[in-house]
Amino acid sequence: MRYPTELNLIGDAASTLSKINASVRKKDDRSWRNTIEANVASWWGTMEKQAMLAAEPTNPMRIVWELSQRIPADAMVSSDSGSAANWFARHLKIREGMRASLSGTLATMGPGVPYAIGAKFAHPDRPSIALVGDGAMQMNDMAELLTLRRYYQQWTEPCCIICVLHNNDLNQVTWELRAMAHAPKFEESQHLPEVSYAAFARLTGLDGLEVTESDKIGSAWERALASDRPFMLDVHCDPNIPPIPPHATIEQIKSTTESMLRGDPDAWQMAVRGAKTKLQEFVPNKN
Repeated sequence: MRYPTELNLIGDAASTLSKINASVRKKDDRSWRNTIEANVASWWGTMEKQAMLAAEPTNPMRIVWELSQRIPADAMVSSDSGSAANWFARHLKIREGMRASLSGTLATMGPGVPYAIGAKFAHPDRPSIALVGDGAMQMNDMAELLTLRRYYQQWTEPCCIICVLHNNDLNQVTWELRAMAHAPKFEESQHLPEVSYAAFARLTGLDGLEVTESDKIGSAWERALASDRPFMLDVHCDPNIPPIPPHATIEQIKSTTESMLRGDPDAWQMAVRGAKTKLQEFVPNKN
């Protein structure tokens, strides 16, 4: 739908691939594959360095990176739209046996938690994890905690983790305003009221934990994965970590710069965080 194709094949996927495989011959020259594997390994090294950068109070990239180091092999993961989807796409290694869901093309706000609950009903013996922003959480996901409280005891595996990227900002739209509309952050529409999502989860009879330090994110994931009931992982994170694409266009860079010059309240933090993040792509990896 989005990329031009050279040859379109119509048929049953299994039988079509079987016929194609019969015509494939292994090449002796592995240089192209070796290059791809080296580039992928280098990129994962870059992702780790970006995730480990200091932020105030925590780096949202590290939230997903730490999950990726600990996620069960049979986990079902859902992501909400918004900046949570950026870090989900970049920092989570989807391995064989895992399932992942994202409202990508529609960019629906708020399906992350319902996806996770639906996955638990389909597979009550597998852990389910949702990565959501605090905007979606306040819009409709807080009410879904009552659904979790009502049904979780029916599941053979109680693990259902809701991880909230808590930055008090409608973050994706904030960055879109900067990069596409040449506009600084409009706090009247973008700022969210402060809520303790972990405390709200405990109030409903679930478990929850607030995290405000980067070095405690890993152990927080371990506690959530070991909980005997659905768990709210409430991680306070920096809204000024820029979701810089690997190939940012000149127009996007120009627009973001203009937004800063027009009085963005977070201009200095944006500049510092953005420069440090982008620099990691040019620092050689150990491997």
